[in-house]
Amino acid sequence: MKFKKIMLASLLGVTTLLAGVIVPTVASAAATSKPIIVGSKNVSESKTVSEIYAIALEKAGYKVTRKPNISNNVIFKAAQKGQVDVYPEYTGTIVESYLKKDGQGKTSAQMAKMARDGIKKDGLTTFNYAPGDNRQGVGMPTKVAKKYHITNLSDLQKHAKQLRFASQGEFEKRADALPAMNKAYGKYNFKSLKDYDVNLLYKIMSQGKADVAPVSTTDGQLATSKFTLLKDNKKIWPPYNLVPVVNQKAAKRYPKMEKTLNKVDAKLTTKQLTSINKKMNVDGQNYKTVAQNWYNANMK
Repeated sequence: MKFKKIMLASLLGVTTLLAGVIVPTVASAAATSKPIIVGSKNVSESKTVSEIYAIALEKAGYKVTRKPNISNNVIFKAAQKGQVDVYPEYTGTIVESYLKKDGQGKTSAQMAKMARDGIKKDGLTTFNYAPGDNRQGVGMPTKVAKKYHITNLSDLQKHAKQLRFASQGEFEKRADALPAMNKAYGKYNFKSLKDYDVNLLYKIMSQGKADVAPVSTTDGQLATSKFTLLKDNKKIWPPYNLVPVVNQKAAKRYPKMEKTLNKVDAKLTTKQLTSINKKMNVDGQNYKTVAQNWYNANMK
């Protein structure tokens, strides 16, 4: 009888032990079977990078739900609430727009740390930032830049009276835009300053209706010979490196996500982002096609 009791106790112990092993495994499987929600803003670069993230995560064995075209003023909150698990953002946007801090004079590493530390309280984190830097810039038609021998913002200031500036309605007003240029380089007394739809600025310059306009440093048009990006030689604009913003719970739920996206971001240089944008905004390719082709060429 005593032997039977010992055997029964042993069997119960094994059952308990097995249960302890099996239950977490089932729970873990249930957690990771839930799709990762990959979001994007409603601009081409964000949609393409988001699609690259989605492809990479699927290749890593995860199920993915795509949520593209979320408005800029909504997506950060969506990540906070867990409605989006991860989306591509910029260190400068986090620091200057969400955290309301000044990034001027900061390095890429400093901006990334400020961003990561600043959003912890929101239940968010970031992974490694990409070398790709989509910061504020000023561009010109190359033929105009060559005519006046303009390569940087100091040169532009000297020739401002001869040039027509095309704004998008806010560049001349924002403290970190034209006013910052005036403060650092001296007053820009442009021949004229007119506002246009932001999506038409390159077209306006192509048509010879303007000579200068605000641009982003990864714009696809800058990958052509038609336009020149002027150097910010006094470094008034901080880095806006691409970085994944991730809900902290999702980061724990999907342990392979960080390594997977870090590998992707390591390849997304400024040159690569500009090339990606050219394929969409100049060559007219669909962002999903561009993303798949980029992944095939760079991640296999």
